[in-house]
Amino acid sequence: MSTVKSPLSDDARKVTGAVLQESLVDLVDLHLLGKQAHWNLTGRNFRSLHLQLDELVEVARTHADTVAERAVAIGVHPDGRARTVADTTKVHQLDAGHLQDDKVIAAITDLLAQMIQRFRDRIETTDDSDLVSQDLLIDIAQDLEKQHWMFEAQR
Repeated sequence: MSTVKSPLSDDARKVTGAVLQESLVDLVDLHLLGKQAHWNLTGRNFRSLHLQLDELVEVARTHADTVAERAVAIGVHPDGRARTVADTTKVHQLDAGHLQDDKVIAAITDLLAQMIQRFRDRIETTDDSDLVSQDLLIDIAQDLEKQHWMFEAQR
């Protein structure tokens, strides 16, 4: 069996691996919550919000894949299984059933604000452990901040 030799020291790999795993969980859950809202959305702004949620889901999916692949590249095994995400997520969950458009806007705006803060904290954490992973986290934070702006502007 071959394994990936990490370009990082053991300590840096552990710190960065934990940050990448937390980021993966956030992004997988964001993708799932975005689709949940997309499927159950109601209200006057249905069409535009329905499409905007698809954009958010695409951002989350793309970045989740990048984060997971970065983890493997540094010798860490990413875990995006449903059980792992459910057990470790810090993302506030949406209600089941129909979701009114104004409530979705508020919930997604708040969720993104909290997630952005976690990504900013992770950026600081990787300042000494891995600048390459930090760069990925900065790109993700930038995209999440743009999404936050787009949702917040509708409040």
